[in-house]
Amino acid sequence: MRVPFIKMHGLGNDFIVLDAREEALPAMSAPVAARLADRRAGIGCDQLILLEASETDNFRMRIFNSDGGEVEACGNAARAVALLHGAEAVVETAGGTIALRPGNGEASVDMGRPRFSWEEIPLAYAMDTGSLPLAWGPLAAPTAINVGNPHVVFLVEDVAAIDLAHWGPEIEQDPVFPEGINVNVVSLAGHDHLRLTVWERGAGLTRACGTGACASAVAAIRRGLVKDEVRVSLPGGDLFVNWREGEAIEMRGPASEAFRGSFDWEQYA
Repeated sequence: MRVPFIKMHGLGNDFIVLDAREEALPAMSAPVAARLADRRAGIGCDQLILLEASETDNFRMRIFNSDGGEVEACGNAARAVALLHGAEAVVETAGGTIALRPGNGEASVDMGRPRFSWEEIPLAYAMDTGSLPLAWGPLAAPTAINVGNPHVVFLVEDVAAIDLAHWGPEIEQDPVFPEGINVNVVSLAGHDHLRLTVWERGAGLTRACGTGACASAVAAIRRGLVKDEVRVSLPGGDLFVNWREGEAIEMRGPASEAFRGSFDWEQYA
């Protein structure tokens, strides 16, 4: 069977979107997702996004990283789906329910409230998530936050001085993070402005990470470095994050469609 797809991206973080809300597809598996994500032998993407019908009035968004693993949340993909859907929507994800609001070439996403307890990250054992008593080389005492998926945020003087390609895999796979972790390195770039690089769990270095921008902004706000609305500059461009203690995170930024096509499911099954 031939399956249509939409190729989209948010600040260069790219996705294969499969829309199965009206006509169901065969069951997605980690091997199929990884083969489709392969940039040499497949279509190529950072994440594969599968849209499915829901038993409620909402619809469901499932997210598979390029290694085939299914994960809970993806802020950049949420903005892309908002533009594809073309109207406000409430969407179910493995990380919780989010609200989408498309605009003129961009979208806002209500990402829900961040979670800070060690069990919710999750960590292997109890510790202060505001400043973990841990270090990896030049990276020490990160904040741990769950924004639909788990993140650690390291505040450093200069993100360019950190070899995240070296340290990211070691931190991601450390046994202290039983479900793996997304690794963010952030520095203060000015008034209410952060610079960020992200090692994404299951995908590696990425040009942009929406949940990473949210986690980093929340960490910086909690430490008093910036205030309510924060501009977060990633290699792929800027996102804007608004958060106040006790409230949901709002993330805003662009997304766009690159092209459409179709593939033979049996080639990847």
